Amino acid sequence: MGSKLVPSSVQQSELSVLTMSDHDIMNLIYATHVHGDEKFDVESLFVLVENILKRATLIVDHVALGTQVHLESLEDKTPKANFNPPLCTLKKISSEMQCKTPGEEIAHKTTMSILNKLSSYSWDAKAALTLAAFALEYGDFWLLAQLHPSDQLAKSIGILKRVPVILRRPGLQKHRRALVELNNLIKTTLEVIECIFELEKLSIYDTRDVPALLIAMDRIPVDVYWAIITVVACSTKMCGLTNEEDQVQELSHFAQKLNIVHSILKKQIQLCKQQIEDLEAHRKIKKLLQTPNEIMEVFKALIYAKNNLQLLIDGSTQKTVNIEVLKKKNILLLISGVDISIDEISLLKPIYDAIRKEEQYKIVWIPIVDQWNDDTRKKFEILKSKMPWYVVQYFSPIAGIRFIKEEWHFKNKPIIVVMNPKGKVECPNAIHMIRVWGMRAFPFSSSVEESLSNGRDWMGSIVTGINPNLHNWIKEEKYIFFYGGKDKEWIQQFTKSANALANDPVIKDARVSIELLCVGKSNKGEDDHSILGHFWNRIDSFFFSKTQRKSEPDPVTHEIQKLLSYKNESGWAVLSKGSRVVVSGHGTSFLKVLEEFEKWKEYVRQIGFEVCFKEYHDKLLHTTRRCCRVDIPITTGKIPEHMKCPECPRVMEAYISFKCCHIDGAMNGLH
Repeated sequence: MGSKLVPSSVQQSELSVLTMSDHDIMNLIYATHVHGDEKFDVESLFVLVENILKRATLIVDHVALGTQVHLESLEDKTPKANFNPPLCTLKKISSEMQCKTPGEEIAHKTTMSILNKLSSYSWDAKAALTLAAFALEYGDFWLLAQLHPSDQLAKSIGILKRVPVILRRPGLQKHRRALVELNNLIKTTLEVIECIFELEKLSIYDTRDVPALLIAMDRIPVDVYWAIITVVACSTKMCGLTNEEDQVQELSHFAQKLNIVHSILKKQIQLCKQQIEDLEAHRKIKKLLQTPNEIMEVFKALIYAKNNLQLLIDGSTQKTVNIEVLKKKNILLLISGVDISIDEISLLKPIYDAIRKEEQYKIVWIPIVDQWNDDTRKKFEILKSKMPWYVVQYFSPIAGIRFIKEEWHFKNKPIIVVMNPKGKVECPNAIHMIRVWGMRAFPFSSSVEESLSNGRDWMGSIVTGINPNLHNWIKEEKYIFFYGGKDKEWIQQFTKSANALANDPVIKDARVSIELLCVGKSNKGEDDHSILGHFWNRIDSFFFSKTQRKSEPDPVTHEIQKLLSYKNESGWAVLSKGSRVVVSGHGTSFLKVLEEFEKWKEYVRQIGFEVCFKEYHDKLLHTTRRCCRVDIPITTGKIPEHMKCPECPRVMEAYISFKCCHIDGAMNGLH
C-alpha cells in the first residue's frame, strides 16, 4: 500500500489498526474505491458461501466440541442456474491471504491490498468475494477432514493440506480452544456480511422516508473493512494452526471489534425495519382515510401492527372489552404521551359526562410512547385509573405513530381527533375548541368550530369561571376592563386610573357602567396562577383554533393575535362590552388613554364612551409603535408558515427561542 493512502493524522509507523477511528478508516479505504460497481451475481456467490460456511462450522463444532452434527437438517439455498463464479478473482484474493505473518499491521496491509484488487466492485461485493475466497480454503479443509478416513484420494490431498495435524488426538487437544475461537469468529463474520446484504436490500427505500437507513448505509464501507480484515486474520490463524507455528494470529481483539460492529448493524436494521413498518402503516392509513368506509378499519390500522388486536380497557369499570364496542360510533381520539396532566384529563370529563348516555359517541385514549419501560408502564397505570373512557392498552409503539406525528401534527402535547362512524376525520384537533367552548362546540366538527370562532363575542368564552360576578356583568352588557401583566406597579397604576374613569361624573352622567377585572388576581387580591394559566391557555387555544384552518385572517384572529403578543409584557388590557371586544392594547397605550381622559372626556356626551375610547387609543398607536412578538410553542400542533402583524400590514419575522421555567408539572397530582 502506498504512503499516499495514509492521511497525515495517521502515520504508518505508529498505526494501530484496532484503535483507528471510523473517519481515518474511511479516508484510507475510500482511496481504494472506484465507483464503477463491476457487475456480477453477488447474491448467488453469497448463497454458496453461506452453504459452505454453515456446514463447515458445524463440522468443526463436532470435531472440537463433540456436538451432534445433522447436516441433512440444513436447508441449502440455491444460486441462479446460470451463475458463473469469478474463480480467478477468488484465487487472487486467496493467495493474498495465505501464509501471512501474524499481526495487526500485516492484516491491515493485506486488507488494503485486497481492497485495491476489488476497487471496482460494490462494498457488499468486496466483502462477499473475500469471504468466498476464505470459504474455498476453509470448506475444502473440512471436507477433506470428513472424507480422508474412507477415501484414498481425499486422504492423500488431506496429508498435503496437513489435515491430520489438526485431527490427530495430540493436535486436536492442543488446538481445540483455538479452533473453537476461530470457528465462532467465522460465524460472526458471516452474520455481519449477512447484515450488510440485508441493508443493501432495504436500500430500495428512500432515505428521506427511512432516516436510519442513511446512517446505516454511510457506515457500510467501514463495516466491510472490519469484515475483510477479520477474514484475513482468520486465514492467518488457520495457516498457523495447520503449520503448527509457535507464533499464531491473536483473534480476540478482532472478535471484540467485530461483535461491536455486528451489534450496531443489528440495531440499525431493527430501527430501519421499524421505520419501514411505520412508513407502510402511514401509507395504509392515508389510503384508508382517502376513501373512508368503517371506523373499525381505520382504528385497527392506526393502532395494531399486523392484526395483533388487543382488548380495550373500559375506564368506567376498569375491565377489558372487545374493540367492537367502537363499531359504527363517532370517536374522540385523545392522543397524548404518558406525561398528560390532570388538568388536561379534567378538560374531557365534562364532555364524557355529557355524551356518556349518547351511545353514538365514545372517547378513546391512545397513549403515544416511543419505547415502553417500567417507568412508562407505571405512569400508564396511574393515568388509566383516572380516565372513565376507553383506553388502548398496547405496550408497543402503535402502528400509526408516524402518521399521527406527520399528518395530525402530534408533538407530545395532547390532541383530540374526531372521527365519524365511516372513519372520516371531522376535526384533526378538537382540543382547542373544547378548551374554549366545552360542550357548546358539540359535536366538535370543524364547521361548528368555524361558526363559534367567527363571532365577535368571544371574550365571554375565554373568561368563563374567572370571577363569579362575570356572568351578570356580561348578561347586563356592562363595559369591562380585563387587564394584567408582569409589572405589579403598572397593575396598581392601571387599577387606580380605571377606577377614577369609571367613577368620573361624565361617565356616570352618560349612564356608562364600567367594571374592572384583573386577570391573575383572586377576590382577595392575591396572585392566582391557576386562573392566569387557564386564561392564557384559552387564548392560545382560540388562536390555534383560528389558525389551524386555511382561511384568511379576520378581525377576531387579529384581536386574539394582538392579545397573545402582550402575554409577556409589563401590562396589557382589553375593553369589552359584555362578551364583545371593543379594543385591546398594550399596557402603555391603554394606561395613557386613561391618564389623558381629560383630553377626550367631553366627546363622550357627543359620540359615546366606546367610540371615544377606541378612537383615542388608535390615535395613540400611530404615535407610539412598539415591536410586536407572538410566542407559539412548537409542541402545540400545526404551526402557521407565516403570520401577519396584528398591528400593521407587514409579515412578522420568525425566530426560534428556547425556554425553561424550572417547573415539572406534567404529572402533577398523580399519586
